[in-house]
Amino acid sequence: MSRILIIEDELPMRTALADALTAAGFRVLTAADGESGLRSALDEAPDLILLDVMMPRLDGFALAAELRRLGRNVPILMLTAKGRVDDRVRGLDAGADDYLVKPFSTGELLARVRALLRRFERSGSGNSLKLVLGEVVVDFVRLEATRRGQPLHLTGKELAMLRLMAETPGEPVSRERFLDLVWGVNAFPTTRTVDTHLASLRSKIEPDPEKPVFLKTVHGIGYRLVLPESK
Repeated sequence: MSRILIIEDELPMRTALADALTAAGFRVLTAADGESGLRSALDEAPDLILLDVMMPRLDGFALAAELRRLGRNVPILMLTAKGRVDDRVRGLDAGADDYLVKPFSTGELLARVRALLRRFERSGSGNSLKLVLGEVVVDFVRLEATRRGQPLHLTGKELAMLRLMAETPGEPVSRERFLDLVWGVNAFPTTRTVDTHLASLRSKIEPDPEKPVFLKTVHGIGYRLVLPESK
């Protein structure tokens, strides 16, 4: 049974959403503001998040961006009363996977929720808890890695970069996207910072860092992860 976290500050809307999802067979968690919602998302590891945009303490845009920065790939369906195109684009750029404008019907909500859960189940990205790259095993739940069974130290930034690439294996991740999601909007690193961290990651993961087989350069763009079975 999928667990859905509702982060919505308006009690009537939060209650209506919880009732609809519970009746549809989902397990429901709720939070009434952005800060408590972020804590619940990190502590409870829900299968999907319904996220309101306008909330006290931490708005939906900032919350989604922070989850992605931390490498959490839970699907996010953003809910808002705003219908302007720029708000939808901003939400998707922050890391939301889909967007639903209030008011909406229960049928549309449930259809979007089920579609997102199916998409993440098919891709495996929503449940990508471990990554095996040759002799290296990375556990994204415990935030730790091993090589030949021995502890391998990866920094928080390295883990977040690896998780970001693991969300879409084989597809390029631009240096700018690394900066946005791993370092965050309040930091001021350069694209060279991405290259430096990627080189460090290669030195720890690749059998031969000079001839990488897992962490490939995409010239002029960034990097991509090549899984062993798809090389």
